This record gives sequence, structure tokens and C-alpha cells, in this order.
Amino acid sequence: MFFDWTLWLTAPAFVFALWAQHKVRSAFARYSKVRASSGLTGAQLATELLRRAEVSAATEPAASGRQAAAALGAVSVQMTSGQLSDYYDPSQNTLYLSEPVYGSNSIAALGVAAHETGHAIQQATGYGGMALRAALVPAAQFGSKLAFPLIFIGLIFGAGRGPLAILIDIGILLYVAAVAFTLVTLPVEYNASHRALTLLRSGGYVTDAELGGVKRVLGAAAFTYVAAAAMAVLTLVRLLILRGERD
Repeated sequence: MFFDWTLWLTAPAFVFALWAQHKVRSAFARYSKVRASSGLTGAQLATELLRRAEVSAATEPAASGRQAAAALGAVSVQMTSGQLSDYYDPSQNTLYLSEPVYGSNSIAALGVAAHETGHAIQQATGYGGMALRAALVPAAQFGSKLAFPLIFIGLIFGAGRGPLAILIDIGILLYVAAVAFTLVTLPVEYNASHRALTLLRSGGYVTDAELGGVKRVLGAAAFTYVAAAAMAVLTLVRLLILRGERD
């Protein structure tokens, strides 16, 4: 059954996830009160970074450089509702910034805007991790929706090695795609944050003192992805144990 001793396997990851959410919200709230000396809002910074990256790519003689410039030139910056709901949608070439980021000139806003811009640059420059994550999206979405219903049916009705027991294996295989997505997401997010810090530092958009605050915000956000990956992996281990107990 789903409610047994194996639940304790995921308890550490669950606690870690709660702590990570608290840490990122606290860091964002703290540095949302600190104005950046540049005076740029999140939307203005994202637009400026995209323009600079586009110009930089356009100066490269290789065809890939021209393609990157064209891709970055097509990216739009729009506002979305919510808090910490910022994301880049490669299918629409749109960078969505939440209300507290879009119109704010805080250190937190600039850090988040630069991070999401990093994803747009990843896409435009053909960063391998971004392409792999995009390829995994359909399988991960499909797997996360169907895995647990199939596993549950298999555990309840697939007595012994009955015909329905195979649903457990199918569900686990589907869930593996979701786990793979969370693991691939980790280097993609860390790379985007590294790009963000480099862009902010090289462009002089934040001072050295302000950069420390940006690092804390992005570092706290990174923990949420680590927590998600840990939860996914431990859940997979739990499912494999449950499957083994059925044999």
C-alpha cells in the first residue's frame, strides 16, 4: 500500500523542500527591500540584457551567432501574476516576470530577471542542457500524471503476478521520465544563475556589494530545485521497494 513504512524514506526530502521554500521566500522578501543603484526595473534589465546578448551574437561570424541574435531579438518580456512565478517559455519566445520583479528595481528583482534571461540565452545559443530538458518535458508531464494512478491500481488489484501487476512496472517507468527531468533541471538552473551573475557583473548593473545579495537570492532558489530532485529520487526508490515487496 502507499501508506506504510516506506513513506519515511521521503520524509527528509519533504522537510528539505519546506526549508528551501522558506529560504527562497525569506531571501526574496529581504532583498526586495534593497534598491539597486542602477535604478533599472526587472523588465528593463531583461530587455537590456537581451539586447546586449543579441548584439554580441550578431558580431560573431559563425552562422550560429547570427541564429542566436535572431532568436534573442524575437524574445518578448511580459508580466505575469503571482510571486516567484517567473519563467521563460521557449515555445513562445517569451520571458514572463512576476509582478514583484517586472516593475521593481530591487536587487532581488534584478537577480531573478537576469536568471530568466539566462534561460533565453541558453535557448538561443543551443545550450545542450536546455535542449535536453525541453525534449523531456512531454514525457515528464505524461509520466507525472499517469505514473501514480497506474502504480496504485497495480498495487491494489495486481495480486501476486497477476495481469494487472504489470501496471506497477509501467507506472515506475513513466515516473523515471519525471525523475530524469528534475535531475536535468539542476545543471540548467545553475548554469542560468551563473550566466545571470556574469551578465550583471560584466555589465555593471549591480555593485560588488549588491552582487552578494543577488547571489543569496539565486542560491536560495537553487535549493528548491535540489529539494525537488531529492524528493523525486527518494520517491522512485520507495516505488522500487514497494514493487520488490510484491514479488
